[in-house]
Amino acid sequence: MGDDEANKERLALFLKIGLDKRTAENALVNAKVTANLTAVIKEAGVVDGCNKTVGNLLYMVATKFPANALVHRPTLLPYIVESKIKNPTQLEAALSFLSNIGTESFSLNNFEEACGVGIDVSVDQIEHTVTEVLEENKSVILEQRYRMNVGNLCGQVRKKQPWADAKLVKNVIDEKLYGMLGERTAADDEKPLRKKKEKPVKAEGDQVKSVETPVQPSEEEINPYTIFPSPQENSKVHTEIFFSNGTVWRPHNSKEKLESHLKATGGKIFTRFPPEPNGYLHIGHAKAMFVDFGLAKEMDGCCYLRYDDTNPHAEKQEYIDHIEEIIQWMGWKPFKVTYTSDYFQNLYDLAVELIRNGYAYVDHQTAEEISEYRKDKMNSPWRDRPIEESLKLFDDMRRGLIEEGKATLRMKQDMQSDNYNMYDLIAYRVKFVPHPHVGDKWCIYPSYDFAHCIVDSLENITHSLCTLEFETRRASYYWLLEVLGLYQPYVWEYSRLNISNTVMSKRKLNTLVTDKHVDGWDDPRLMTLAGLRRRGVSSTSINAFVRGIGITRSDNSLIRYERLEYHIREELNRTAPRIMVVLHPLKVVITNLDDGLRMDLDAKMWPDAQANDASAFYKVPFTNVVYIEQSDFRTKDSKDYYGLAPGKSVLLRYAFPIKCTEVIYGDDKETVVEIRAEYDPMKTTKPKGVLHWVARPTQGVDPLMVDVRLFDKLFLSENPAELPDWLGDLNPKSKEVITSAFAVPSLGSAIVGDKFQFERLGYFAVDPDSTPERLVFNRTVTLRDSYSMKGAK
Repeated sequence: MGDDEANKERLALFLKIGLDKRTAENALVNAKVTANLTAVIKEAGVVDGCNKTVGNLLYMVATKFPANALVHRPTLLPYIVESKIKNPTQLEAALSFLSNIGTESFSLNNFEEACGVGIDVSVDQIEHTVTEVLEENKSVILEQRYRMNVGNLCGQVRKKQPWADAKLVKNVIDEKLYGMLGERTAADDEKPLRKKKEKPVKAEGDQVKSVETPVQPSEEEINPYTIFPSPQENSKVHTEIFFSNGTVWRPHNSKEKLESHLKATGGKIFTRFPPEPNGYLHIGHAKAMFVDFGLAKEMDGCCYLRYDDTNPHAEKQEYIDHIEEIIQWMGWKPFKVTYTSDYFQNLYDLAVELIRNGYAYVDHQTAEEISEYRKDKMNSPWRDRPIEESLKLFDDMRRGLIEEGKATLRMKQDMQSDNYNMYDLIAYRVKFVPHPHVGDKWCIYPSYDFAHCIVDSLENITHSLCTLEFETRRASYYWLLEVLGLYQPYVWEYSRLNISNTVMSKRKLNTLVTDKHVDGWDDPRLMTLAGLRRRGVSSTSINAFVRGIGITRSDNSLIRYERLEYHIREELNRTAPRIMVVLHPLKVVITNLDDGLRMDLDAKMWPDAQANDASAFYKVPFTNVVYIEQSDFRTKDSKDYYGLAPGKSVLLRYAFPIKCTEVIYGDDKETVVEIRAEYDPMKTTKPKGVLHWVARPTQGVDPLMVDVRLFDKLFLSENPAELPDWLGDLNPKSKEVITSAFAVPSLGSAIVGDKFQFERLGYFAVDPDSTPERLVFNRTVTLRDSYSMKGAK
């Protein structure tokens, strides 16, 4: 077996245990790591695969296990595979213990105790310890606010709870700090200029005087946008990306190019938000907007909205219209709206120049042949064809004389590079498809790899910002601009946004929509921005969520959906008026209240409403027939139950206490169909239970009836995208429709987009499906703060 074949098998083995592709490929570069990891996988008995958590711990064993403890490895590995040791903290403790103990003195009990086997630290314990630590540091926290070193707080919690989940600890600390300090202010984001200690003055004769050097702020103190250099610096300050052959790709602009660029921009920051109009934008795009538009706004610069419209097969005017509208809804205003297709003539002319200079050729390989040749690092048979021949064939392509799939224009890059994205990428292909923006003017279309960097340069973009999956394309980006002699923007990649229990791949979203697994691109269960908006989520809470997770280059975190819910709930708690709705009504007849009597009571829309503020109250009718939730009644009472039961009293919120005197059953003698009760008009009883309710407004007239849609997570697994059968993971209970909910009369004036807190039930928004005859409400989020209970990354 050749080396290449062996490496393919090893790579497949490493991917089976859940390593991400980059880690697996890096492992293959180091022969020692490759050998160790292969041995560990076989010894652990997981050659057929395991979950990602176990795989990452096995990788840690392969790279960190001390040589003097190798004799203990057979003991350790089953603990990992059986998830008795389930996090890096436990494994570090295990490695430390095993490296300091011989076989003769090894004790299984001592080992398990040393690395916390069997110890589960509950969320309540974590919250209690975090509260304790924050209280101990309260004065410093209030003084330093968000400049406080969170790592130090995590360390203090770790000392008290060494086996607590580190990510959960960090999330609980973040949440409680937010609760203590509120939203970040502009002052929190300012960079304080601190000074190092003064260096001692050297002895006489030395020429160096003492200086005071500003200290860089800690990670917690950095404004998300200060990681980017100014336009004047971008030719000499850069994030270096090293490939395995040692090549560094970064901008190299001559003085003349830089001066021309600065003249065109006036020295301002220029960014671009470049969505492809092949679907609706999702919450990952909200982060991209925050980075692209936000950086420009923070630095008093400009951000283009540029449609990356190079693939007419997948693009529609519907998507173009949606993107511009949703960007405005998100609170961003483009400096200018452009299309890559605006530059099709420029791109074509530069492609001709590329051929003339010997850096491109027309290729006749099929897509499958190109893939095979690239895999084996083999040159295309047409790579060295004469320049004049490629020029003529490219012109034939442009004039529609060559069929689709029969020819492509490929860039002549480096087929022996260690970077796959330098293997003669396609620059142009033939497509006999009308374009939604330029019609049928062209039948050849540039690829993303060819067009993106050139249009960045033509638009004088100072900062080309994208997510980390494009990191390896940086080589091609700068190679093309270099050979064309064009201005080179500063490129920086950041982590994409991954949220649990959903998918955000455009391809997967399109499958969900076109195969009708959901009710369209704006289905409230999707993480599309249109879906979130329809669900009742505001753009401000989405932006607060994005700001909260920050901008980093760490690409291995899955953000819990509960963290987004936390920000949604925080805003709605301040802005949504309270109102009463009963989802599953149970009839209660108040026997000591006259049938025709109606009392109009005041109910609070806001918990802190003042008695003299009429606008903070709404009227609710109280009659002898009211409805409560079916779940608020039991035939058998218990000490920990605060609902209604036979012989028991509860308080109807904003009204009177009532006491159950009789239970009416249906024909099956089991189903409760009606409750008889008496009310206490003097309110002398003081029951502990308080229930929401809706009354029949007048005799013989039912309360206002509304439809209510309750949503749960769309997928059962945290990361369905990793599953081979990801559609099989769809949650069958992700949507529940209630068509007979009762509401108070004042809710009847609600219009589409209005948001309310249904007391004890959650936050709801009026759906566009509503009609004057029937309102439809979507539950945006529950009242319970599941993020604080469960934590989130």
